[in-house]
Amino acid sequence: MQKEAIYHRPKNNFAYPYNNETLHIKLQAKKGDLTSVSLIHGDPYDWEDHAWQSMKHPMTLTGSDSLFDYWDIAINPPYRRLRYGFLLEDKQEAFFYTEKGFYTEQPEDTNDYFSFPFLNGKDVFRAPEWVKDTIWYQIFPERFANGDPSIDPEESLPWGEFPPTPTNFFGGDFQGVMDHLNHLSKLGINGIYFTPFFKAHSNHKYDTIDYMEIDPQFGDKETFKKLVNACHERGIKIMLDAVFNHSGYHFEPFQDVLLNGENSRYRDWFHVRSFPIETEPLPSYDTFAFQPTMPKLNTENPEVREYLLNVGRYWVEEFDIDGWRLDVANEVDHAFWRDFRNEVKKVKPELYILGEIWHDSMPWLQGDQFDAVMNYPFTSAVLDHFAHKKIAADTMADRLTSLLHSYPANVNDVAFNLLGSHDTPRMLTLANENKDLVKLMYIMQLSFPGSPCIYYGDEIGMTGGADPGCRYCMIWDEEKQDKELFHFLQQLISLRKTHEAFGTAGSYELFTTSETITQFIKRTEKETLLFLLNNADSSSSVSIANFVQHRAKSLVSNQEFNDATVHLKPYGYEIISLI
Repeated sequence: MQKEAIYHRPKNNFAYPYNNETLHIKLQAKKGDLTSVSLIHGDPYDWEDHAWQSMKHPMTLTGSDSLFDYWDIAINPPYRRLRYGFLLEDKQEAFFYTEKGFYTEQPEDTNDYFSFPFLNGKDVFRAPEWVKDTIWYQIFPERFANGDPSIDPEESLPWGEFPPTPTNFFGGDFQGVMDHLNHLSKLGINGIYFTPFFKAHSNHKYDTIDYMEIDPQFGDKETFKKLVNACHERGIKIMLDAVFNHSGYHFEPFQDVLLNGENSRYRDWFHVRSFPIETEPLPSYDTFAFQPTMPKLNTENPEVREYLLNVGRYWVEEFDIDGWRLDVANEVDHAFWRDFRNEVKKVKPELYILGEIWHDSMPWLQGDQFDAVMNYPFTSAVLDHFAHKKIAADTMADRLTSLLHSYPANVNDVAFNLLGSHDTPRMLTLANENKDLVKLMYIMQLSFPGSPCIYYGDEIGMTGGADPGCRYCMIWDEEKQDKELFHFLQQLISLRKTHEAFGTAGSYELFTTSETITQFIKRTEKETLLFLLNNADSSSSVSIANFVQHRAKSLVSNQEFNDATVHLKPYGYEIISLI
């Protein structure tokens, strides 16, 4: 037995309350090493005749990646407290594994075991339930639709007649969004994520001048209220983008620092390393990256904290928004985010808080800061296999399995799953304009645990490279839209909404062993769905004999499979209901 590979700790993703009654417990072991794992558990105060009363329950192997097996169990301790260890078995030997190490016989002293002292309801990770069933649509306001030319910036160009640059404008606005809500409803969208629209100098608006004002190129507050109300009437949630890591160069407090230097009352609102202020060759103050136009805010300063917390409260109180997406969230101190959560959740307990973090995010996902993060590890795994052809299907499966076991299940349920955004090349461009590849990626996204997000225009086959190429004006000429791709995505969204196993409910198991065929199963008590995806330019046949108990039926074509083999076309797929 490879003892060095066995790992558990009674915290985070390895032991956590899933709800007020249920604990989830996980053990990690070397891939293929253990033949069985059982949980030895009992109440720490349950003794009879000087002997601790313990029980044994088998754990389930819920997934494997390239290095590890993951064993899980859900358990309901009757008194909400637990002492526990593990019985580990391989083909040759067996050991009891506890907090104190490995034993050949079960320890008698409960102090040797792992401890979950008490399942406090306050410690349960709770994100808004509605997020699990939300299909997001990201809108870059300047490029979605121009509904009111009278408020266009003076330098605005005719809609879509020129390629985007980092500095040009086309006049997208709130009225344009309202004019096209039918497009979103028809697709099946029930959540809009807006990139920033607060007053700013740039076209992307991540360089805020005034956090309390809407940039006039988009409309006024009254128009925004109408937009929010129109969306809510359609069952569409609204999430705004908060840029609290840094302000813009023209933010009034920073302008005061530029003017008054060390004597500015705002000097401690920023991280100034030396005076006088310099921007070249590198800024003499901390910034986002090395961008002199984006000075980093000092969120440890009490005045800054109160100012930004007031911003967070204001847009929820006054406009009834449903979520905040937090830009560059990992560079802001944890104490600020705890205060932010407390303040905005007081106003609207079901508000969704989404952080932009690209790497391991467990420190932010313990119930006291964010509800979710942008799931870039999912993005990179899917793109690396399907679009970039850098990794085989089994490697992608390893990465996704590891990802799912890196967080508690109730965290995975509300993860923000994206394939493209205003920061990345468009899906169709990454796939060398192979639409069939895009369809495969959409199947992965819409069926993965969490809440998927579609970047505006991807649903109609828009192309474009990295920023600014991914920010072309939305194409509204229907003759230039890919209607077939739109209807395909519409069908997937409908399947997700009508089949609970397609969405976030139930289990998710990848068992891919091929370089090009991705296979995974989603199960609930009511149904089991088998997904088969062929990332190759040649046909392939896949046996499903091990999965079919009675009959199998395609959700795509309604075809029933009379034998145990499924034939996949080049870049083809099947979604099969196992009955």
